[in-house]
Amino acid sequence: MKPTVFLGGGRITTALVAGLRLANYKTGILVHDRHSQKMHNLKREFSVMAEPDLRQAVDSAGLLLIAVRPDSVRDLLQQIETIKKPTIVVSLAAGIPLARLSAHLRAPVQWARAMPSPACRSGHGLTAVTFPRSLPMASRTQVKRFFAKVGPVLEIRESKFDAFTVTYSCSHGYHAVAALAQAAENIGLDRKTAFTAAAHALADGILSWREGDIDLSDLFHEAATPGGIAATTMAAMDRRGYLRSVEGGLRAGLARAKANARK
Repeated sequence: MKPTVFLGGGRITTALVAGLRLANYKTGILVHDRHSQKMHNLKREFSVMAEPDLRQAVDSAGLLLIAVRPDSVRDLLQQIETIKKPTIVVSLAAGIPLARLSAHLRAPVQWARAMPSPACRSGHGLTAVTFPRSLPMASRTQVKRFFAKVGPVLEIRESKFDAFTVTYSCSHGYHAVAALAQAAENIGLDRKTAFTAAAHALADGILSWREGDIDLSDLFHEAATPGGIAATTMAAMDRRGYLRSVEGGLRAGLARAKANARK
């Protein structure tokens, strides 16, 4: 069986490979990167195959994943130039649409896009996928099954892909924990206790909602009794523009994704 090939040995490749190893993924994994140290590190930690020759890496692929930064995709595809055998190529580059990708590499290449979360390293990632209408069902299934090894898979329309990308990032959770813990320190908690409290407020509360069958509004009402401390805290956050701040951040990320599409 031909290996799964990653072009790019950076953070998302590392997270995916870690998740695949955790899932006991049977297919061989091969990585190409222009930086030999990245390939060496992945080979040492996860026993992947390293291929310094781009052409050799591409030609050996069963499933090919483009895992470089958006501003590097065009140069990479220009270096590849052509793929002569039918190959499913999945782009992990945020913001770059299928039409632009397929303009660089045409049939017999079969394009798809995926947006996997770094949380896939623990098997708890969420991956969005989108396909062109022309992609056969068997190829769609192959892509979905691959990412299902590292967590749930959600198929969405490409027109919604950028909005999903700026919303689903686990960076929101990390950012919220850090901000809440810092605010707790500012009002008197020690650092360790502040992070313990913040992590419970976010992670354990959300886990309880996801694993239960109680409506979110009911849980919110349960946690924030009208007139109580929690309700007062939430109301003050809203008055200070909590929703506007979050939405402003998402819109800025969306603008960046649209800028990637023009590269």
